[in-house]
Amino acid sequence: MPEFAKILEGYKRFRQDIYPVQRDRFERLKEGQHPKLMIISCCDSRVEPAQIFDVDPGEVFVVRNVAALVPPYETTPGQHGVSAALEFAVQTLEVRQILVMGHGLCGGCKAALTQSMKDASPGQGGFVQQWIGLLDEARIPVAETYGTDTREAELAMELEAVKVSLANLLTFPFVADKIAQNSLVLRGAHFAISDGILRLLNPENGQFEPVE
Repeated sequence: MPEFAKILEGYKRFRQDIYPVQRDRFERLKEGQHPKLMIISCCDSRVEPAQIFDVDPGEVFVVRNVAALVPPYETTPGQHGVSAALEFAVQTLEVRQILVMGHGLCGGCKAALTQSMKDASPGQGGFVQQWIGLLDEARIPVAETYGTDTREAELAMELEAVKVSLANLLTFPFVADKIAQNSLVLRGAHFAISDGILRLLNPENGQFEPVE
């Protein structure tokens, strides 16, 4: 298929042009990774953290999922992928910062806002709906203020989603402990592919401000 053939061509360019130049870095990385920044981002193909921040392999520990969401801490049986990655990053890698990065035109946030997949069965949108149910409480004030069918409403939902994930991070005891010890910092951000601007959440005023 052409899609796979295309990425194999990219691999060949990597082997020819990039791998030889960064051989020393890759030699060091084969012994282990030591990133000090974790990024929680959306799995949207238009939002690639390594490209946005222009970082090399080994510099950031990235977790991507629909809408860049972090569920609250819980110990019920299940497959807790985000929680497992978070635990590994904080406890084993000892990252010093965690950045939750939402993005413009996020399909997950839009679905949470419009409830377009409500009552969908698994395989037909049900898995997505269950996941973005994490935004159910945030949806109410956004919908009451902006409605549900405007770009302004979608943006408000995207920004609130970042705040929800940051709040949920604080429910993890090992995260809260590290913050109390001043060994871990949480940050929020929003990136828009339409203008290429990254906006950071100012914890003092709750506003997302563009990086100059």
